[in-house]
Amino acid sequence: MKKQFIIAVTVSAILGISVFASNASAASGKRLFMTCTACHGKDGKSPIMPTYPKIAGQNKAYVLQQVKDIMSGKRANGQSVAMKGVLVTPTGEPRFSDEDLNVLADYVSKLAP
Repeated sequence: MKKQFIIAVTVSAILGISVFASNASAASGKRLFMTCTACHGKDGKSPIMPTYPKIAGQNKAYVLQQVKDIMSGKRANGQSVAMKGVLVTPTGEPRFSDEDLNVLADYVSKLAP
């Protein structure tokens, strides 16, 4: 049951990404963050499961490093496996540019905790 939920969330997030992926570099942090809301909540502080972290107001450098670690596989604990499917293609190619990730991390850091 839990595995099915993770798969459903991952598929939903990936489908959400397809809307933004073609023009992600020009997207604002708010628009990029819409992908994150599937798990972390629309405000970044009301996750859909208690095991998902509240990320609103988190340090920008920390957010950026966690995302990069999940993308590379360095961080592969907890729900990060589902998040990796959102961040990289099945072949391991990033879905977002470094600029996009920087804009996203900046946006998350400015959300009210």
